[in-house]
Amino acid sequence: MAPGSDPHDDHTAGQSHPEAEGSADRIHVPVLAARIVSLFLPAFATVPEPVFVDGTLGMGGHTLLMLAAVPQLRVIGIDRDPAALRIAGARIEAAGFGDRVELVHATNDQVGAVIRRRARDGVQGILFDLGVSSLQLDQVDRGFAYSVDAPLDMRMDPTTGVTAADVLNTYTAGDLARVLSRYGEEKFAKKIAFAIVRERAKEPFRTSARLVELLYAEIPAPARRTGGHPAKRTFQALRIEVNNELGVLTTAIPAAVDALAVGGRIVVMSFQSLEDRIVKHAIAPGTQSTAPIDLPVDLPGHEAKLRWLTRGSEKPTEEEINENPRAASARLRAAERVRKATP
Repeated sequence: MAPGSDPHDDHTAGQSHPEAEGSADRIHVPVLAARIVSLFLPAFATVPEPVFVDGTLGMGGHTLLMLAAVPQLRVIGIDRDPAALRIAGARIEAAGFGDRVELVHATNDQVGAVIRRRARDGVQGILFDLGVSSLQLDQVDRGFAYSVDAPLDMRMDPTTGVTAADVLNTYTAGDLARVLSRYGEEKFAKKIAFAIVRERAKEPFRTSARLVELLYAEIPAPARRTGGHPAKRTFQALRIEVNNELGVLTTAIPAAVDALAVGGRIVVMSFQSLEDRIVKHAIAPGTQSTAPIDLPVDLPGHEAKLRWLTRGSEKPTEEEINENPRAASARLRAAERVRKATP
């Protein structure tokens, strides 16, 4: 993680770019790794050859743990970042698991179609580990880390879509304020938006240092002293907008639930309240009966199709936070499919 970057935005538990360090073996274990494995193991025991979908493959940390724990497991690894797929693929091959894994270049909202083509009877586990990865932060030319001057890109898939610079240089002041307020929960969104429009008229925004300088100037000193790095919220908001992260997540969770076999489990780890709220609201209806509330028993076909495996959102232990400060903002939710969908 780049110095000055916020743990809230970087969730991979000390993972760093293996190509930069020269050895993938030095990559650390992901946040809440043991808890996540324990949540999936009962589901993997329900069939002879279980299928696990790593919906945010990253550098493959979770997938490698699952493959080592369950010798008969087959994995479908999905990521929108071609660099992540290359690195994860190399790590998986080096560990001797290549024949049990299929890697797919796709966004999370395509998870339903990906699974239908590869596991028509459903899958036993689906994991989403949300947010930006250390790989993306460490590749400074991608513009995710506000502590390093770099091109304002922020695309998780650098082969397609608009960049953060495009957003800054083309959105109206109103649209910029909406993005900063909604996705960054930035109190000074309007002030920052008007400053961006004013400054881009002089020269378009191209690199992060100029944007960070503007944020230091526009955010009052008392707020800078208490709210973490003044660029944290704006960079988060731009990243979410560029990658349509919340829109993708809103589609991905219901699609993933529909792809679970009976006994299958979905686990989602988020790192900010906007994501966690979407996950909760997407899963919660499935945990409730659809029969009229005044009936003494459930009507056939109206029973809940899911049950929560976590009470609220689980947080890391103090011990894990002390060992890895990046874990502090992690929130974990998990549910199990308990019956087939009604046709």
